[in-house]
Amino acid sequence: MRFLPLILLCLPTAIYAQALPEPLTDADFPKANMEEIALGQLLFWDAELSGNRNISCASCHHPRFGTSDGLSLGIGEGGLGLGPDRRPNPDNPPEQRIPRNAPALWNVGAAGFTVLFADGRIEVDHNRPTGFRTPLEDEMVQGFNSLLSAQTMFPVLSQDEMAGHYSENEIAALVRTGRLTGSDGAWAAIAARIDAIQEYQARFRQAYAEISGGREINFTDISNAIAAYMAFDFRSDTSPFDAFLRGEDSLDADARAGLELFYGDAGCSTCHSGPLLSDMSFHAMGDVQIGPGKAERFETHQRDTGRMRVTNRAEDAYAFRTPSLRNVTLTAPYGHSGAFADLEAYLRSHIARGGQIADYDTTEAILPEMTLSKPDLAPDAAGADFAGIYAAAQSMPAQEVELEDREIKQLMAFLKSLEDPIARSGGRLGIPEKVPSGLPVER
Repeated sequence: MRFLPLILLCLPTAIYAQALPEPLTDADFPKANMEEIALGQLLFWDAELSGNRNISCASCHHPRFGTSDGLSLGIGEGGLGLGPDRRPNPDNPPEQRIPRNAPALWNVGAAGFTVLFADGRIEVDHNRPTGFRTPLEDEMVQGFNSLLSAQTMFPVLSQDEMAGHYSENEIAALVRTGRLTGSDGAWAAIAARIDAIQEYQARFRQAYAEISGGREINFTDISNAIAAYMAFDFRSDTSPFDAFLRGEDSLDADARAGLELFYGDAGCSTCHSGPLLSDMSFHAMGDVQIGPGKAERFETHQRDTGRMRVTNRAEDAYAFRTPSLRNVTLTAPYGHSGAFADLEAYLRSHIARGGQIADYDTTEAILPEMTLSKPDLAPDAAGADFAGIYAAAQSMPAQEVELEDREIKQLMAFLKSLEDPIARSGGRLGIPEKVPSGLPVER
């Protein structure tokens, strides 16, 4: 029996412009291999994967901060501390903030996640030999088991995120010279580091039959294990909203009224559709741009044109992938550049579709003090192109929405119903006591 008719029978007075999704099930997630998952957990928390051995995946995707980092724009290489307390290392400061807000990881292993990153530069593409489109194009190696695996290890190639600057370590030097894949590339160098640790050798042999049979550890094995861990640990489908989709009376009056707005007059579900609450498509909604933008080091602008950076199509300017709203109340700050620390403030700005850009102030963000070559909020014409952001948002087909304060509160109550007890507890497996490299584990 399908669940949707049951729900509508339970709510005879509710009218939805968009159909409610069916609930997530085990069929939406990869089958669990606990040895592979346990290995991936250790790798996720181990700073051995970073160029200077000082940053792990968890540094920017920590369960304490909803699997994000609690900052509007993160500090990767050159930072000290965790979450909103992270600050520049005075002895080796970062060159800039990370250009985009660190995305949360809830349900990223689900089959419905077909596009990753805010600009979709990694996405399912069955016309390619690997099955994915990535920035490496035809140089992308085969062996990644999933889209999530293909995405997982690109941060190790970023000098600002994990690799470090080219004069600091062998990984960064390989990245600087463009040697990424192949037996003498950055990924192979990282795999060699892991292969040199006896506990990892043993765990890889237990998890993968081919390695037990004598094959060396490849970079794709590392990535596959981390992806398996994330798909398992950050699965989230036991929220009150999920219970409601399964036919339970789990929402209070405000949350139910918010749901009716979300799937009705407010039009939220036009883009935030399906059980993941994302259509995996791209829309220009007038989000405020702060920080360095997505620019090359030699460029002076601070624009982030989003999807257009991938497609080179003018109509994709300032369009970003619809984020999943799972556990959204736990994953502040909000927006592709994290411009809003407060969810309600972001919701009001989002509804205005760029109409509040002129009134924005960076005090609404969480930005640790740094010495920067570019200001956090550039002047209109010279930097972030606020006029262009607004024009792109106004050109998108979308219904005009005006909501009363009462209705905003109801939408907030519905968004709260997306919060999963598993997410509040930090996932299923928690933080490992130690990792095979012996490096510190960030708690």
